Amino acid sequence: MAKHAGVAIGTVFRHFPTKLDLLKAVVMNLQDRLVAEADDMVNDSEDGTDLLEFCGRVLETGVQNRAVFARLAETGVRVRVGDALQGLRPSIAQLLDRAQQAGAVRDDLDVAELIALLAAFCQEAMTEGWSAEFRQRALKILFEGMRPL
Repeated sequence: MAKHAGVAIGTVFRHFPTKLDLLKAVVMNLQDRLVAEADDMVNDSEDGTDLLEFCGRVLETGVQNRAVFARLAETGVRVRVGDALQGLRPSIAQLLDRAQQAGAVRDDLDVAELIALLAAFCQEAMTEGWSAEFRQRALKILFEGMRPL
C-alpha cells in the first residue's frame, strides 16, 4: 500500500500506527469523497436526476470498499452506513428537494426515509456481496418506488 501511494512504509506507520487507525482513515476518506461529490452535484447542476445518480454512487462506493468494512469488523468496529449517510444529510436533502421540484421524485418522500432506504440497500449489498446485476435491479426498484404517484 505504501508503495502504491508513493511513500515509504515508515511514513505510513507514523501516520497510522495501527491497522485500525489506517482503516478508519480510509473510511473517513470515502465519506469525505461522497460529501464532495454530493456538494458538487448540488452546486454544479440543476438536474432533478442527480439524486438518483448519487444513490447509485453511494451503493457502488460501499460495495467497492466492502473489504475495508470487513477488516474493520474483524477489529470489532462495525460501520453503520446509516450513520455515515447522516453526515451527507444536508446535501441529500438538497438533492431530494431539487428532484421533487423537477417532478422526478414523489413529494411525500422525506430525507430521513431516503437515508434509511439507501442505508439498508447499501448495508445489504456490502454484507451479502450483491452482484452488479442484482444492484442494478434493486436500484431500479428503489427508484420506481420513489417516482411520483
